[in-house]
Amino acid sequence: MLDANVKNQLKTYLQNLKHPVELVVSADDSSKAIELTSLAQDIVDSSDLVSVTYQQGKRTPSMSVINPQNGTNITFAGLPMGHEFTSLVLALLHSGGHPIKLDEQVIEQIRQLPGEFHFETYVSLSCQTCPEVIQALNMMAAINPNITNVMIDGALFQEEVTDRNIMSVPSVFLNGEAFSVGAISVVEVLNKLDKNAAGRQAEQLNQKSAFDMLVVGGGPAGAAAAIYSARKGLNTGIVADKFGGQVAETVGIENFISVSKTEGPKLVANLEAHVKDYDVDIMANQRALSLAKNGLFDVTLESGATLSSKTVLLATGARWREMNVPGEQEYRGKGVAYCPHCDGPLFKGKRVAVIGGGNSGIEAAIDLANIVEHVTVLEFDSKLRADEVLQRKAKSMGNITIITQAQTTEVKGDGTRVSSLIYTDRASGESKEVILAGIFVQIGLVPNTEWLKGVVDMTPRGEIIVDERGQTSIPGVFAAGDVTHTPYKQIIIAMGSGATASLGAFDYLIRHSEETDVKAA
Repeated sequence: MLDANVKNQLKTYLQNLKHPVELVVSADDSSKAIELTSLAQDIVDSSDLVSVTYQQGKRTPSMSVINPQNGTNITFAGLPMGHEFTSLVLALLHSGGHPIKLDEQVIEQIRQLPGEFHFETYVSLSCQTCPEVIQALNMMAAINPNITNVMIDGALFQEEVTDRNIMSVPSVFLNGEAFSVGAISVVEVLNKLDKNAAGRQAEQLNQKSAFDMLVVGGGPAGAAAAIYSARKGLNTGIVADKFGGQVAETVGIENFISVSKTEGPKLVANLEAHVKDYDVDIMANQRALSLAKNGLFDVTLESGATLSSKTVLLATGARWREMNVPGEQEYRGKGVAYCPHCDGPLFKGKRVAVIGGGNSGIEAAIDLANIVEHVTVLEFDSKLRADEVLQRKAKSMGNITIITQAQTTEVKGDGTRVSSLIYTDRASGESKEVILAGIFVQIGLVPNTEWLKGVVDMTPRGEIIVDERGQTSIPGVFAAGDVTHTPYKQIIIAMGSGATASLGAFDYLIRHSEETDVKAA
């Protein structure tokens, strides 16, 4: 199953096992089950501490990773390869006693959770977000034997996906009921299970001393800013909803200079590791609510906590733009999707539409055309905006139809899932209907600045206006990355602007040191 190089790497990793691990495999004579059986044998051959038994389980093919000492159980229904192979290796290590990289306080909170929690997580093996969710729930399952998690390959167990009306991944069910859709971290899961968790976190954040620089946002711009700030010796903090921002959901990255090709989650992991090389206080799973100046700058969070700082650097990035038409919100996650790489496999053999004719839209159409029956691209303008090479590729494929001057006006469905899309032909004014099962929205970005309206100067599109040093209309408040009015939204440009704004903030502190020191006191 595994090639020689991967086997050698696996053997090296499994040297970190501290105690035995048992694999329980449920298999039949299907091709996937045969591959899973081979994979299990490769794992057993890689460590004397791993054993395997075979018995019929609830789902076939499947493989459970069990810690016989404390009874923890992590199950993979399907073949955990691709992005999920890392999840499997981590499950083996954590079940075998290798330390889990969570704060001890979080680990203890997981241990003390009362009750039983049986998670089922539906994924696609091409989904960039799914491994993060699987690994979060698997860590919890490796700590508390009353918590179990089953990773379910949605493309393989399509009957379950249909029965549960799953049209977006990762989709998490808890004790048989829908729990979450999309990215979710350990802390976010705990906040949903432990109703007092958010309040305790807010109390802890309120006790923090004032920062020299507080970065709001954990994407490439925020990470670069924090590194530059910490290297200048400033007391630096990052507060973010999640580390990585949009990059975590990006598949292939081929224009990051000096790195010919990488993937979003890998780049995010490298960014976070680099930031952690410095004395930076990372406060994740926290969303900013308001910014005010009260001597120092105060950033109030949705949790109720308030953080103070001498300077603030805004790097909250942007999110996918929505169509804002009737039916979009009703059928979000029920056929309306924003990540073709994540959700595309759930529409295998079906007809879908892509809204948007820019690079992201045409790239999505090309990727989907290899999975679905047919793709209809709807572009508002009279011509596509994608690069010519992408247009040629899309037009060469036999199952992509491109319609220009098409204004989407409504998403229709049967109450449980999408059934069609209504658009207006802008040339004739005629209303037309496209019968389909899925709609992938790829129409650009919206800056995450709603919480800053009336605070800093912005463009009509809501982008923060900055000067050549990255400073906003408020002295001492800086901004960087996709949240600003920079015309080019690129990872490498965001990082550069983060460095620029951080140096601008450092220069501001030098020139206003007496003033800020007095206010801090």
